[in-house]
Amino acid sequence: MIIREERTAQTRSNRLIRLQADLIITGGGISGVCAAITAARSGIRVVLVQDRPVLGGNASSEVRLWILGATSHLGNNNRWSREGGVIDEILIENLYRNKEGNPLILDTILLEKVTKEQNITLLLDTVVYEVHKSSERRIDHLRAFCSQNSTEYELKAPLFCDASGDGIVSFLAGAAFRMGAESRDEFGESLAPDSNYGELLGHSLYFYSKEAPQPVKYIAPDYALKDIKQIPRYKQLSPGLNGCRLWWIEYGGRADTVHDTEQIKWELWRIVYGVWDYIKNSGKFKDVDNLTLEWVGAIPGKRESRRFEGHYMLSQQDVIQQRTFDDAVAFGGWALDLHPADGVYSELPGCNQWHTKGVYQIPYRSYVSRDIDNLFFAGRIISVSHVAFGSSRVMATCGHGAQAVGAAAALCIHHGLLPQQLMEKPCLRRLQQQLNRMGQSIPGIAISRDDNDPMNTVDITASSTFTLSEIPFNGPWLSLEEGAGQLLPFTKNERYQFRVKVKATIATVLRAALKIGEKPFNYTPEITLQTLEIPLQSGEQWVSLSFTTPIPATQYGFLIFDANPALALQGSQWRYSGIVSVFNGKNKAVSNDGKQLAPENSGVDSFEFWCPRRRPEGHNIAMSVIPALAPYDAAHLTNGYTRPYLGANAWVADPSDAQPSLQLQWDAPRDLHTLTLHFDTDFDHPLESSLMGHPEDVIPFCVRHYRIYDDRGTLIHEQRDNYQTINHIVWDKPISTSALRIEITHPAPCIPAGLFEIQCS
Repeated sequence: MIIREERTAQTRSNRLIRLQADLIITGGGISGVCAAITAARSGIRVVLVQDRPVLGGNASSEVRLWILGATSHLGNNNRWSREGGVIDEILIENLYRNKEGNPLILDTILLEKVTKEQNITLLLDTVVYEVHKSSERRIDHLRAFCSQNSTEYELKAPLFCDASGDGIVSFLAGAAFRMGAESRDEFGESLAPDSNYGELLGHSLYFYSKEAPQPVKYIAPDYALKDIKQIPRYKQLSPGLNGCRLWWIEYGGRADTVHDTEQIKWELWRIVYGVWDYIKNSGKFKDVDNLTLEWVGAIPGKRESRRFEGHYMLSQQDVIQQRTFDDAVAFGGWALDLHPADGVYSELPGCNQWHTKGVYQIPYRSYVSRDIDNLFFAGRIISVSHVAFGSSRVMATCGHGAQAVGAAAALCIHHGLLPQQLMEKPCLRRLQQQLNRMGQSIPGIAISRDDNDPMNTVDITASSTFTLSEIPFNGPWLSLEEGAGQLLPFTKNERYQFRVKVKATIATVLRAALKIGEKPFNYTPEITLQTLEIPLQSGEQWVSLSFTTPIPATQYGFLIFDANPALALQGSQWRYSGIVSVFNGKNKAVSNDGKQLAPENSGVDSFEFWCPRRRPEGHNIAMSVIPALAPYDAAHLTNGYTRPYLGANAWVADPSDAQPSLQLQWDAPRDLHTLTLHFDTDFDHPLESSLMGHPEDVIPFCVRHYRIYDDRGTLIHEQRDNYQTINHIVWDKPISTSALRIEITHPAPCIPAGLFEIQCS
């Protein structure tokens, strides 16, 4: 079949497709994906517009930056802080399929997640170029173009979300925005940079290298950087450094990071190929003959451009002081991480990272345009100051906030509201509760239940409950080359005694302390309750530690052992939900030198870092505890928290219980449509999405196998090979029953079965 058209004197038009939805999302990075999936699952129709051939933005195979957020490479004191909900679901799925960290596999996971949602229409390779408004304060529709199919789209909806990175929709719609840094006076931010440091973060371009089976020559292109000494940090280059770890190959902070992006990309290409020329041809490195370039990014990873003004602008003080907000819908926890504008050409360190003592809340108002009534912001363009942006810009934090936008948009559609109207307290409480039920875990806000919730009247009994009187002495010796500690959930007014096993190479002194955080919801050992000094002889020996100072509140605390290279503590093979060992080590990847020493009058805190080690390390310190810790009561399954907070918040079965089970009992039969179980996938584990790799494909705390029976003993659901945090069970027909029995299998020989929360409707 041939298609033939005669010449026409008029210009032709591209094919035009008109699409109508409830929500149009521009930008298919991690933020746009999380917003779209959340909104679609909440029952509204979504069009997701992405100007690239794959989803994921900076996390995609086109850029290859790992997804990270509050967990910060396990380099800060933000315990159990990995972002929950859809972003957690994506990262856990990526771990299961792709623990090696191949960004191409992440591409497929994101595409699968989006295309499986029937309420999402996905437009790839499609660029929004025009905004049409029905009034000064309202967007009517967008115009977009796909070069791959020569098709124009008219995209109409009552609500719009801009997750495009540069804020193309918000910009064209006329919303107020900022680029660069605010003055120190505007928000009283001591970390606001001056013009010498620069006011914008630049772009970075990554590359991969590999070993070939034979020598490979390299002839640099004419435009490659010739003088490597123009890069002050050139001595840090080595052939063993994968190019995706060279985040400091950064440029563009002195330019317009929107309109000058192509010029910035060319300069980054110039640098990357110059760096490779230096590695291959300078003669400074051995064993590089067979090295070859496997991949160089074609588009740079962009850190900063426009930030749009919402109803509240998050600032440095909000982050550092961990201010609370009535309208909190998300959290952050990455450091205030600013970079010199000259990037790779700067004599200054590649970044300036200042950590907080814990996570901080982000208010709903920062996601809502103050100028356009039907416009949400998501991702790095939300309403924050330049300094606060240094933390909020990272992808897991962006995706977490975008989930709040997706849920908010659905509430607006279902109740005929505009985004600003959702700020009213009853609506806001509904949003917060919906988010937390999805796993958002907004700090300090527990899940509450409406009057008809079946969990209000349920009686839960467990076949057993674990009481921690001993962490068994069956693990490796843990050297005290650096300080070590055990983070434990303590009970108010208790006085604790511990017994540990120590190995000393010489006669010395063991110095131990009981410490807590100033804020009970933080995990920084800054208040010393009591210190003990125990003289030791050479060799292995048992040591008893009796603290007479009571614990002032029910909260997490630390049994700390000072560094002493002559000593080692016996560890344990056993691991438990909500209990972890921590170490006063260093993590250069996040500017952690064991202690943060803040400049005077900086508004930043000085404190020590006590962080877990990654598995397969990170063994708990073996010990006996008197009185025994009892943090695992079945009552926690309905307390509204789906991760450790102030306490473990989990039910954990006794390890000796061969068939752990929970019995849910009602006075009369209930019609149950859904059951949701929140399992432990170790919210401490950062789950970087690419490059780094992970030791396992399933988090070892996670329950893999369980069965559910009704009051007649009929099996109504069985799950094998589970690896996800949240299991949402939906029955085709309501289950009428006065009881449920959940039989759970221990996930590993040295990890007892645990569960955080049960919901049903």
